[in-house]
Amino acid sequence: MEISVVNQRGQAAGTVEVDESIFDVPMNHALVHQLVVSYQANKRQGTHDTKTRGEVSGGGRKPWIQKHTGRARQGSIRSPQWRHGGTVFGPHPRDYRQDMPKRMRRLALKCAISEKIRQGTLVCVDSLDTLDGKTRSMVSLLGALGISSSVLVVTADSNTDVVRSGHNLKQVWTLPVNQLNAHELLRRSTVLITRDALEKGGALWSANPDRRPAAVRAANGEEEA
Repeated sequence: MEISVVNQRGQAAGTVEVDESIFDVPMNHALVHQLVVSYQANKRQGTHDTKTRGEVSGGGRKPWIQKHTGRARQGSIRSPQWRHGGTVFGPHPRDYRQDMPKRMRRLALKCAISEKIRQGTLVCVDSLDTLDGKTRSMVSLLGALGISSSVLVVTADSNTDVVRSGHNLKQVWTLPVNQLNAHELLRRSTVLITRDALEKGGALWSANPDRRPAAVRAANGEEEA
């Protein structure tokens, strides 16, 4: 499978050969949805808290006697039906984290990037050496490539000039390819990736993760993955 490559002026600069088992994977909507929900849940702090009737201050004595007042019987002014009373079944601190196996996360990533290629919203550029850390250099590059929507710029390694060039642009986000995930891919309309990052990503995502513990692999005389 070949993907077209353009230079930084938007002109054709050849093609790059990629593995179909990585970049042409059928879309699995249920898996991708599960991964997005997992990422969103993992961002929640879970620090919300409410006070029960036993935690609200005050209310140590009975407001009035049980009988002969004509009013409903009450035991404490901190009961839930009272103003400033406790909260019934309110939220308390909890952990929202959801774990997904590495194989599922990697398959969701392959589905997302394959869908970007099929939709024509993945742009592969030969290099990003014109980015000098200035915002205007990123604006010029995106204009030359015809990108006006939100864009995720993916590089082979962390690049300070690329990060600084897109830092002040609201619709631009940058990531090294080893931190790429399906959630970030789906949040942006366009993906701008360098040829080196595409090749490095193909090598990273081609290997199947070994779920066996390191001790088991060492006992079998195998090198650690």
